[in-house]
Amino acid sequence: MNKKEQMEFLSQYEDFWGHLSDEEKEFVCHNTEYVTYHPGQNVHSADLRCVGVLFVRKGCLRVYIMSEEGKEVTLYRVNPGEVCILSASCVLSEITFDVYVDSEDLTEVVVLNAFAFAKMMSKNIYVENFSNKMKAIRFSDVMWTMQQILFFSFDKRLAIFLYEELIKNGPIIRYSHMEIAKYLGSAREVVSRMLKYFEKEGIVLVSRKEIEIVDKKKLMERL
Repeated sequence: MNKKEQMEFLSQYEDFWGHLSDEEKEFVCHNTEYVTYHPGQNVHSADLRCVGVLFVRKGCLRVYIMSEEGKEVTLYRVNPGEVCILSASCVLSEITFDVYVDSEDLTEVVVLNAFAFAKMMSKNIYVENFSNKMKAIRFSDVMWTMQQILFFSFDKRLAIFLYEELIKNGPIIRYSHMEIAKYLGSAREVVSRMLKYFEKEGIVLVSRKEIEIVDKKKLMERL
């Protein structure tokens, strides 16, 4: 993807691109790059440099937090056409906790480096508004995740996860039990036990490499 193609891609983000002057667009041009991340690659963490704002073109990013013991809780995922702004947390004073970002698939992004984005926020009120809007959207996602963890039973949380995957990718879900446990902030054994129960109830069919949803109606009754 050349610079012209990058700019054409960014132009779809009207709340951002549509309020830039020609000079600011030129500034963006000199401070963005096209990057491809491999499945499972760590994109952002406390130990890495501050990446910047990630405009996802293809694939999917997973944003999560991690305990000192290494337990992961997925906060949300960033899909094509969406923006990952917490990867620029070093220039966002409101973000005071460490977040991690991994690539789930082969993921293509256009990256606006963090300090260029910070400079633009300080000079253009529309860019600042764009930043605040993105943070508000992701805060809502995080609160939904916390609500599930704190107030929902595990069978309902697993049902929500399976239903969202069904809507997104169809009835065949190709995640390991360990990967699902990371998404839900649980243990692999708990996931395996609940999937076995769902299988007994005729909701899913579990094999070594995939989970097939065989009764959507029964699954929805668990939501």
